[in-house]
Amino acid sequence: MTFRLTIPDDPSPADREAVLAPLRAYNIAQAGDPRIRPVAILIAAEDGTRESGSCGGGLWGRIGYDWLFVELLAVPEAARGQGLGRALMQRAEAIAREAGCAGIWLDTYEFQARGFYERLGFTLFGTLPDHPVGQRRFFLMKRL
Repeated sequence: MTFRLTIPDDPSPADREAVLAPLRAYNIAQAGDPRIRPVAILIAAEDGTRESGSCGGGLWGRIGYDWLFVELLAVPEAARGQGLGRALMQRAEAIAREAGCAGIWLDTYEFQARGFYERLGFTLFGTLPDHPVGQRRFFLMKRL
C-alpha cells in the first residue's frame, strides 16, 4: 500500500478525528481509558448571574489519566485582588483530590502568572523558549 501526505486548506473536525482516532486507540491499549472528565469553575456576579460580560472568568480544565490539567484560568480585571484566583485553584485542587488525582498540571506564559502558581505550591517541570518569540512558556505541576 502506498501513502501520501496531504495538507487541507481548511482543516475540519473530521480531519482532527482522523489523526486522533488511531492515537486514542493506541493510548488506550497502552495505558487504559483516560476517562476524561471536564472541570469548570465559573465566576458569577454577586447577584448570581453569569451573563456574558457581567463578570465572566473562571477555570476550565479536564481530568484524565489521574491528573487534572488546568487549561484556562482567567479573573477579569475588575475582579482581581479579591482572592478569586486562589479560590479557583483551591476549588480545583479539592475536585482533583475528590477524583483521586495524583496531581495538577498547567502551563503559563512568562508574562502571565508563574509566581502565582508557585506560591500555591506548583513546581516548574518544563520551559519552552521563544513561545512567543522573546518570551517563555512554563509548565508547572503540583502533586497531591
